[in-house]
Amino acid sequence: MDAPTTTSSAGSDGSGGNSGDWGWFSPSRNPAEEQTRAPDRQSDERTPSRPVNPIRPVGTGADRRTSAEPGPASGPGAGARPASGPAADHPAADRPAADRPAADRPAANRSAAGRPASGPAATGREEHQRPDETAPVPQDVRPGPDPRFAVPETASPDAILLRRTMAEIEPISDKVTSYFYAMLFVHHPELRPLFPAAMDAQRDRLFKAMLTAARLVDDDDILTEFLSRLGRGHRKYGTQPEHYPAVGESLIDALTRYAVTTWSDEAEAAWVRAYTKFSQIMIDAAAEDELVAPAWWQAEVVGHELRTPDIAVITVRPDQPYPFLAGQYASLETPWWPRVWRHYSFASAPRSDGLLSFHVKAVPAGWVSSALVHRARPGDVIRLGPPAGSMTVDHSSDNGLLCLGGGTGIAPIKALVEDVAEHGRQRAVEVFYGARSDHDLYDIDTMLRLAHKHPWLAVRPVVSNGPTNGLSGRLPDAVRQYGPWNAFDAYLSGPPGLIRSGVDTLMGIGIPSHRIRHDSIEELAAAAE
Repeated sequence: MDAPTTTSSAGSDGSGGNSGDWGWFSPSRNPAEEQTRAPDRQSDERTPSRPVNPIRPVGTGADRRTSAEPGPASGPGAGARPASGPAADHPAADRPAADRPAADRPAANRSAAGRPASGPAATGREEHQRPDETAPVPQDVRPGPDPRFAVPETASPDAILLRRTMAEIEPISDKVTSYFYAMLFVHHPELRPLFPAAMDAQRDRLFKAMLTAARLVDDDDILTEFLSRLGRGHRKYGTQPEHYPAVGESLIDALTRYAVTTWSDEAEAAWVRAYTKFSQIMIDAAAEDELVAPAWWQAEVVGHELRTPDIAVITVRPDQPYPFLAGQYASLETPWWPRVWRHYSFASAPRSDGLLSFHVKAVPAGWVSSALVHRARPGDVIRLGPPAGSMTVDHSSDNGLLCLGGGTGIAPIKALVEDVAEHGRQRAVEVFYGARSDHDLYDIDTMLRLAHKHPWLAVRPVVSNGPTNGLSGRLPDAVRQYGPWNAFDAYLSGPPGLIRSGVDTLMGIGIPSHRIRHDSIEELAAAAE
């Protein structure tokens, strides 16, 4: 499953073969090698032609927060002031944020005063696959109709210009992103092998990523949290500070060509400053993370149990200690589909033997999930990205846990139960395990054994179709039959429909949103593409 709306989790792999984590910001060659732009094939459209300024790591996250205001910038050809000094970041948990969109990675620094920058990154997952780097984004940042581009009264001049540009290109976002990638690969063909073979779904995520970062430009705290997580996660692709300029150059080219009504020297300068800010945050985060964690872990498959024809429980042994918390998730890459990463929740709390387990459901067109379920065997070696997600237990609280898990969404719920047990506190934990039929309750025996062992745990299977020995109907409706739940923190894990209806139900019975934790709706929806 994925990152939380009010918290997060992760699951199966996503659509067709695009890299869930690859963002719109990826490596490029030395920008000094590209001083001019290729002419546009259509004579009636503008074609930018400007040099690209090199980008360098600039300070640490703390240094950056106190950096000076960016200076004025002119239109085409304006130069950005490069910052100096290395920086980095460490894998951190996402924080709750409802319906947060998936993001991709930032592009290159452009001509305008300000620090190098990076932008959001995109993610793709399958049925129970979590967003690799889905960060908390406020509700008003969610892509949607016109309200997405409403300008707050307190918006800065740059934020106003960015939103106007996004409002103009939104109806033709597919053309804009296609042109962006075309420019990137034409001028930097050495970058193409770094991307997955199929780019279809990624194009849509790119636009959502740009929208997210642009709308967060005035909210430094959330923007920094959002992009820092992306910068840390993108280390596994081998992204380096010098890779950002090509992406920024291609981004500006695409906007210059298609934002014909709102584009101006002032708009370009605003985008350059924003991109500079975005990429520097990511560069700083990656540099800091490099000091304390590897870019990825090698992990050998040591167990592969097929629970149903399309669901497998997979156990792996990392090549070095892998720190994580119950309720979090990791991105996985298989040897069969290089550069294609999908996010999956850990199906157990940290174990003394260091082994990790995942529940994977093979979905149609799911490259990674199908490979893990139908091809992986003991002895195979996969890669793991850093842990992420904030759907974790607050052990300082005495509140009970109300857990709703649907399909392979039961995996992180099981991990949370084990985590509570290991801390030895007698906290009430109520689990509602939903499925279409009794046959789909593939992990019910494990959950019932845990309930038999721990008197504070109750497990209620809920089946929506067909006869059952448990409860019948929809999972949210079953929750209403029990309670009250005012002394409980809620955790939801499963497909998008479950999350949406579950949140509505829980808030309707009095549980405040800040005590409801789950994966990002946008990321879960993207996983089903």
